[in-house]
Amino acid sequence: MRFVIGLAILAIGLAILVVNHDSGQSFGVDNEDFGRMVVALPILLMISAGIVLGRRNLGQSLRQMAIWVLIALALVTGYLYRGDFQSIGERVLAGLMPGRAVSVTTADGRSEVVLHKTLGGHFETSVGMGPVSVPVLIDTGASSVALRYEDAMRMGIDPGDLSFTRTVLTANGRASAAPLRIPEIRLGSIVRTNVEAVVLEEGLLDQSLLGMSFLSTLSSMQMQTDELRLRD
Repeated sequence: MRFVIGLAILAIGLAILVVNHDSGQSFGVDNEDFGRMVVALPILLMISAGIVLGRRNLGQSLRQMAIWVLIALALVTGYLYRGDFQSIGERVLAGLMPGRAVSVTTADGRSEVVLHKTLGGHFETSVGMGPVSVPVLIDTGASSVALRYEDAMRMGIDPGDLSFTRTVLTANGRASAAPLRIPEIRLGSIVRTNVEAVVLEEGLLDQSLLGMSFLSTLSSMQMQTDELRLRD
């Protein structure tokens, strides 16, 4: 019964902390102080039970109290460092799933997006463009964001609004492209608006490119073996 009561106190307290995380307070008490109270209650319960049961069961009560202290510390530690654990989990997932953009916060409080090379040896990911997610190749050799004709259509761009007046160089030679502005591009926690881009003619581009019109707005790009770090 003591075990059930103590576990219920910890579970309810942890749930309250999670729900009230953004407000910073629970029942008018700072969340840190409330967390200490949640930890203390099961311990006080075990001490009280040990006193009531008498000396013959004091050793068992002390052992149970020690177990509760460890459980309480583990739960509170998990809550306090949940952001770090989430970041570690996301980075592990990014390593297992190359192409997944992981947003992290550096020691100086800046935002970074971490990418891992795909099996093809390139840095590829998906970025939000308007209402859709577009697979792109990170390409510092492209002067601007270059969209496949098919991706542009998925974004809701009207072909009648495109004017293929610009000549660009691709891996397959010269091609005609239509200049335009993309209202918003989202790569993890990095968001840019009104980004210069071009749409290539149908069938001329195998994959959309995230070029320098987006990348040049970043604070830095750092490559470490198979990892690319983009700093906002």
